[in-house]
Parts: sequence; C-alpha cells; structure tokens
Amino acid sequence: MATPKLTDSSCSVARSLGVLGERWTFLILRDALAGTTRFAQFQKSLGVAPDVLAARLTTLVEYGVMTREPYQEPGSRPRDAYHLTEAGRELHVALGSLQQWGDKYLPWPAGPTIERRVRDTDRPVHVGFIDEDGREVSPDDVEALRTASYPV
Repeated sequence: MATPKLTDSSCSVARSLGVLGERWTFLILRDALAGTTRFAQFQKSLGVAPDVLAARLTTLVEYGVMTREPYQEPGSRPRDAYHLTEAGRELHVALGSLQQWGDKYLPWPAGPTIERRVRDTDRPVHVGFIDEDGREVSPDDVEALRTASYPV
C-alpha cells in the first residue's frame, strides 16, 4: 500500500517514493521490464513473501504502473498476469540510473549483471540528462531550481 502522507506531498520525489519506495518494488519492476508477468514467476525470482508481493503488485496496479489481466491455463484456476503500463515502462530510465550508479560505486566483482544496448545496433547506452536539443548535459551542469509552488 502506498504511503498516503507521501502521495499527498507537493514534492514529486516524495509522491513517487510513496508509490515506488517500498522494499521490493524496484526489483519487481526490474523483473517486469525483463518480461516477467506472473505472480509465481516474480515470487520465484525474488524470494519475496507472497503477502508482500501481493501488496506491492496491488499498489503498482492502483497507481497505474502495471495492469492486472486475468489468464487461465488449461486445467488450472484463473490467475492474474501483470503488465507494465506506459508509466511503468518509463521507469526503465530510473531503474537504469540506479543500476548505472550501483555498477560504478558498488561494483560486483564479476562485473555488471545487465548491459543496456540500443536494440538492433548493439551500441551501449547510459542514463544521462538530455537538453531540449538532444545533447547530453553533465550532471555538474544541471541546476535544480525551486519553483513558486515549492513549499518554504
């Protein structure tokens, strides 16, 4: 369940964390981006308790990050599959940024477990700030300015 106090905040980071900041959520998204759609697949991959997984998936569906769609295999009871929405697919950038940071500052001895590349070209990609002309901007050159709606 999302944290109501955070989702009611004027701060977009706090609102996002209210939905996405619970333990396991980004790992569920990582698996979903890799094609996982079924509850049992998520549980097997993550080793998360079923009640925790159910709660996280419910929150992601409630806030439009994923959809829940029923399916039924022959001879089995109906179950739900979970699919990323456009909002969920856009989190690929945030997840990529977390991975990029972890690979740089908390490297795994054997190297990265995932490499991101441009589909059909095999060119490596990285996450960065891009200006309106499509040019990458160094993080040191990006200024975060408070707007008039920022609470004092």
